[in-house]
Amino acid sequence: MKKTISGIRGIFGEDFNLKDAMFFCNNFSSLVKSKKCVIGRDTRPSGHMIKEVAVAALMKNGIDVYDLGTVPTPVVFREARKYGAGVIISSSHNPIEWNGLKFIIEGRGINERELPQIIEEQELQKSKIGSETKITSSYVEEAKSMIGDINGQPKIAVDIGGGAAREVAPDLLRKIGCQVSVINESLSTTTRGPDPTADSLSDLISASDGKDIGFAFDLDSDRLVVVRNGKKQTPDVTLGLGVAKSLDLGYKKFVLSIDTSVSVEKFIKEKGGSVERSKVGEANVIDLMLKTSAQAGGEGSSGGFILPEFNYCREGILTSGLIASMLNDTKFDEILNFMESYTQIRDKIEVDANYHDAVIEQVSEKFSINYSEVIKQDGVKGIIDEDSWVLIRKSNTEDIIRVSGESNNFAKCEKIVKDTLDMVKKCYDEIR
Repeated sequence: MKKTISGIRGIFGEDFNLKDAMFFCNNFSSLVKSKKCVIGRDTRPSGHMIKEVAVAALMKNGIDVYDLGTVPTPVVFREARKYGAGVIISSSHNPIEWNGLKFIIEGRGINERELPQIIEEQELQKSKIGSETKITSSYVEEAKSMIGDINGQPKIAVDIGGGAAREVAPDLLRKIGCQVSVINESLSTTTRGPDPTADSLSDLISASDGKDIGFAFDLDSDRLVVVRNGKKQTPDVTLGLGVAKSLDLGYKKFVLSIDTSVSVEKFIKEKGGSVERSKVGEANVIDLMLKTSAQAGGEGSSGGFILPEFNYCREGILTSGLIASMLNDTKFDEILNFMESYTQIRDKIEVDANYHDAVIEQVSEKFSINYSEVIKQDGVKGIIDEDSWVLIRKSNTEDIIRVSGESNNFAKCEKIVKDTLDMVKKCYDEIR
């Protein structure tokens, strides 16, 4: 079971069960000052059972629960702003047999200070039992209001991946003026895995032939991947396109995770914007956004564009609409080509967790010799030149060290990542 600010996750019936759901939701109740909580789930088969237990735990502690049913994660975040708290039954892009809980306070995910209150047992005073009400969201209307109407009726293929975007994403795109065709609506018949960033998306590539663009969502619909001109784009391109639209809207202050493409940062600065870099992870990006009053940003590795004015989460649904609104802009392909000109490679190597810190420290010393700048904000990042970098980070949940690299030259990027993987292996062998 994984217990982080990103949520509680595990294989249902093995690492994560109904008793766990009761335990964590009971503890979360101590953080719900409004005594109101929205709840929603994705399409995983175990979701309904977990939701019923979560609702019971919250109601037991005097919290009124507002049930959204099966909805995307961004919808729950949006409604949680109105009610004060939220619970999402999902494990995002993990395999179908997984499930979990994500917790929201005042419209944002929990932070490092709040996590202990959820994973450590709380003794709560007995109270009156809360109520349960089924509600519908005004998310589509509010997102449409933000995006506006689109001219030209762009043709869009949408790959639901059997997830919670089934109704919301096509509905939003149609209401803003797009012609939409949908594939992989049902989880039982979908032809791809739950994570579009890891899938080839061959069916969407075929379905988007002759159309302006294709969009693929993960199971809870906070991740978005773009297909354009018969090619699956990197997650960093999704973020980059969202950033380009927000610059058009007049936003200037951005936060990007430390592993986000340098192309996105360059584009922002060329347009007169400023960039702060956060640790990797949606919650870390949002935490720095709150501290710096940033207007937009996100995490490149997950294709996660974040627009705090609308939602404090990765916003796959809203981003699809924002990108669709750019399709008639003559600069769209220019922006896309600029983002595409950079290559990102993300890899990993097995390293026993007991040796993570020692290995990273030794690699850091070598980085200091080889590279002009070394950043130790989150793992170790070596700046090779203005277009190239490499980052190593330890996993908090697996016996691996992650290696990410980027360059505007594909062969150079491959070499950077390969050389760094070899360096990590050599340091690991020496330390052992």
